[in-house]
Amino acid sequence: MREHVESVELRGALLRLRRATGLPVVFGGLLQDGRALRIAELSGAVTPALRGLAISAGSGLGGKCLALSRPCAVTDYPSARHITHEYDVPVSAEGLRSVIAVPVVVRRKVRGVLYGALRDALPIGERVFDAAVAAARDVEQALAVRDEVQRLLAPPPSAPSWEEVRQAYGELRALAPRVADAELRERLLAVCGRLESASGAVTAPASGQPVPAVSLTPRETDVLAAVASGATNAVAAERLGLRPETVKGYLRSAMRKLGAHTRLEAVVAARRAGVLP
Repeated sequence: MREHVESVELRGALLRLRRATGLPVVFGGLLQDGRALRIAELSGAVTPALRGLAISAGSGLGGKCLALSRPCAVTDYPSARHITHEYDVPVSAEGLRSVIAVPVVVRRKVRGVLYGALRDALPIGERVFDAAVAAARDVEQALAVRDEVQRLLAPPPSAPSWEEVRQAYGELRALAPRVADAELRERLLAVCGRLESASGAVTAPASGQPVPAVSLTPRETDVLAAVASGATNAVAAERLGLRPETVKGYLRSAMRKLGAHTRLEAVVAARRAGVLP
């Protein structure tokens, strides 16, 4: 699930970069488990030469970007003197000449690299540079939010299985609307209801004060369940078969009902109210 969320964010940022700049080729990848970076997402490529390419720190343009943790660019990749040339074969196979690489940095750690490229040896303009940096910032923000959600919503060490229950609940909420059989759909929702009820003892506030009742619509609950699992709006939309704008609308409505100002506050308030397990 984590890799799926990250790939959706990376793919979206690259497509926005390509639309904003007109670059014929954009691609990128994220470090997996903090160790290796592989080119996982491409748009505009005409060969498979770059897909799956492992990038080592210090090697090539992307490796230089990784090592220095700053944007790097070359006007003519094959003849560039300030990079090493381990990746000349796949780069030449794709016909790339002018290339920019921008790091994705979260909490001072490089988490990935976004690339944009031309098939001509032309300088990278300031507009393209700024758009590439903005695309990387979008990915950084999405990763930071997901990391924070996972940190704040992690179960206590004494109850490691409760997070598995919450993950199962989110999957059931996402699955139920897609079930055509009305009886089976109702049974799935009934199971979700039992999980919500079972959460009462876990989410009850330490003060012992009663929590005001909250009435959320099924779709508002579906969206909150997806958010609680760490999904961004884009991933929640894909999971629930909705448009991202629709997800935003349900989330805003749920936050208003819960008196929450942020996504995290909404999830916490929903759990305290017994709406989520």
